[in-house]
Amino acid sequence: MKADKPEDPQRQGLRERLEAILISTEKATSWNEQAGRLRGLVNHEGYVPIRTRLAVEDLEFLAEARTELLRFSELGLRLLELHQPRDAGGITSDTAHPILRCRSCMWRWPCPTFRAMSESFGAPRDVPESA
Repeated sequence: MKADKPEDPQRQGLRERLEAILISTEKATSWNEQAGRLRGLVNHEGYVPIRTRLAVEDLEFLAEARTELLRFSELGLRLLELHQPRDAGGITSDTAHPILRCRSCMWRWPCPTFRAMSESFGAPRDVPESA
């Protein structure tokens, strides 16, 4: 009987970190609606004087949000750099549209990684509010 290979510790650690970010994000309250209303309250100094009640989860999320967003943006750019089309070099009858493969994973273009990124980050979409 063939035993499954144990998970790579680096991969497992990264997965756990990403899952922790996802959980903390889901627990935090969305400020989407409030931000729209607060834009109209910006004072002459460029600030919005507000008083609000924040849950512990909201404070934890806000404390790390900028750093994590910077990391995700860098990750996205690095993945985009890795996964880009290149000519597969095959013979084709349609010279205007050559067969393309991903430079990194060699799947036909668009590769699964690029498709997943495009679905996640491509077009702006409304994120459903969690209750």
